[in-house]
Amino acid sequence: MVGQTLALALAGAGVEVTVLERAAPEAALAPTFDGRASAIAYASARLLAGIGAWEALAPHAQPILDIRVSDGESLLFLHYDHRELAAGQPFGHLIENRHIRFSLFAAMARAGVRVRAPVEVRGITTDEFGATVTFADGTTVRTRLLVGADGARSFVRAQAGIRSRGWEYPQAGIVLTVAHELDHEGIAHERFLPSGPFAILPLPGRRSSLVWTERRDMAAQITALDDERFAEELRDRFGDFLGDVQPSGPRWSYPLAFHRAETYVAQRTALAGDAAHTLHPLAGQGLNLGLRDAAALAEVIVDARRLGLDFGAADQLARYEKWRRLDAVALIAVTDGLNRLFSNDVAPIRLGRDVGLGLVNLLPPLKRVFVGHARGTSGKLPRLLLGEAL
Repeated sequence: MVGQTLALALAGAGVEVTVLERAAPEAALAPTFDGRASAIAYASARLLAGIGAWEALAPHAQPILDIRVSDGESLLFLHYDHRELAAGQPFGHLIENRHIRFSLFAAMARAGVRVRAPVEVRGITTDEFGATVTFADGTTVRTRLLVGADGARSFVRAQAGIRSRGWEYPQAGIVLTVAHELDHEGIAHERFLPSGPFAILPLPGRRSSLVWTERRDMAAQITALDDERFAEELRDRFGDFLGDVQPSGPRWSYPLAFHRAETYVAQRTALAGDAAHTLHPLAGQGLNLGLRDAAALAEVIVDARRLGLDFGAADQLARYEKWRRLDAVALIAVTDGLNRLFSNDVAPIRLGRDVGLGLVNLLPPLKRVFVGHARGTSGKLPRLLLGEAL
């Protein structure tokens, strides 16, 4: 999704771009609901509108109107209310991944973006003037700049010789969608339990997307339960504030890890999205961080091109690297720190963090800082994230 967003941004500014996909489009565009959804921050929605993808997404987007952060069963919590924002704008939206994929593919078709799929890349070489990609059938493609937006196990990153540092958490994420009896009213809940965060994120209708963090061994056991036992475990953690709750669709489990590429650029190569960084999902900001990469890289490329400069040259890529590294490092540090702080049940620590949540809730200036990060409006933003033309 990050790579396709970048392609659309560049194509809209007249840059010739080709997207290479491992899977055939029909596989990526499977119409069946697979249970996965993504939080799209307010600024990210402006980006998607700017590249022509939001209009098709809007009917499938659930606005996130309020956010409530709590520590287990503590009576102290942190509450963000959209009515405190200018014009009552939402914090963001929650959208099923299948709708995001459909919208991006359709927008690429309208924009005339070339897509080669499915392809198997066998090798990448670079020189002073460009990069050459060699496919399994022996054919090649030549480009002035190659962007790796190919996930946490990035082949592009490996071929560029860029090392990645990080660690695995002793946790796994269980992802699924639930149907519930009562209306969620657009409220997102982030509950910190001893095993890890338990996020309840509103979807259109009386449904919510669940990101349920457990110890790895426990997550494997829970995921393997039959439907009835799984539903019991779910209700035990979910509670009854939305009435009766039922799992809807498939459930997924994946190990949680953090990694960050030592550099986001190499000779004629740039990394974006999970290829450059992955983080704990507790804040739901992984995709948004990647979309900010795409918007920043698009701006660097387009600005250089308009000045007649070589947008794949080292000095231009260094501008992208400098721009994006601080944002990524800060967000990774915050999510990692919060996960470590809240994923335990030590009484003195629990008391301190509960008091901290209550204090933040009473300090509007501090709350505004957190709101800015949640909406993706903090820091030096690319033009597309400001709602401006590239």
